Amino acid sequence: MNPDILTEQLSLFLDVLHSGSFSATARRYPLTPSAVARRIDNLEGAVGSRLFVRSTHAVRPTPAGNAFAERARRIVEELRLARAEAVSLSSAPEGVIRMDAPAAFGRRHLAPAITDFLVAYPGLDVQLRLIDSFVDLQGSHLGEVDLVLRAGPLADTRLVATPLAGMVRIACASPAYLANRGVPGCPSELPQHDGLDWDGLAPPFAWRFRVDGQLRLYRPSRLRMTANNAEALVFGALSGLGIAHLPTWLVSDYLLRGELIPLFCENGLPEVETTGIYALRLEHETNSRSRLLLEFLKSRFSPIPPWDLALRSGLRSR
Repeated sequence: MNPDILTEQLSLFLDVLHSGSFSATARRYPLTPSAVARRIDNLEGAVGSRLFVRSTHAVRPTPAGNAFAERARRIVEELRLARAEAVSLSSAPEGVIRMDAPAAFGRRHLAPAITDFLVAYPGLDVQLRLIDSFVDLQGSHLGEVDLVLRAGPLADTRLVATPLAGMVRIACASPAYLANRGVPGCPSELPQHDGLDWDGLAPPFAWRFRVDGQLRLYRPSRLRMTANNAEALVFGALSGLGIAHLPTWLVSDYLLRGELIPLFCENGLPEVETTGIYALRLEHETNSRSRLLLEFLKSRFSPIPPWDLALRSGLRSR
């Protein structure tokens, strides 16, 4: 089988596994939900086993699907790394890649990835700026950077967006807060609790929870702290001020260590948002160095981000 076709099929399978939905997966590809379902049917036929149990509300992996996923992840990563290595050996890339990224994500996940990238490609250098605002590639900063990372909705459709990772948001609080105020049994109980929230424009999926097949808004009625910085909200949650609703890339380490307790996760992680983490660029400004870095980051962060893989394993073991 063509390696590109194999990679696409396995990536599609892993995206369905991660999102639990044909519709959510279809939004990440130029496909309809029915086309995603047909491709999964074809993959199941090729494998010779049912990989998913399907219902009107969700798509759940079978035991065979979970076992197949472990090998599929390794195959996808090896194919992507092999392609990147072949490009490196054939062209010996050299030069500088200029990149801006959100400070919190950059410190936790991007800087370690770029360090590994530079070890693999000694002829390349990266100028990384970690900032709390985003450069407008169409405006006065045009030409100053090659790539910009952005988490959340994409407003400027003139830019080429490469998806790097899906986004999952989780409600959580410190053990001390929950011991003092009690553990909410469902999202509709959140108004009875204290919380921490964004100051100003909140992310579109903040405090949205899937209830009876629909996304509904439930949030704490009293906000002990608001901030325009996600790390400040994490600190407030760790200090026991209330419940926060934050992306897993930001809080996974605290959840795994037990410093924060996940809420409403009895059936696993919440669904993947229709927004995600993207690398943005101007199409005519793309160079081989940037493309190489994009492939490396895609192999690092997708189809299922490592922080979500760790969380899924951690939640199952509890």
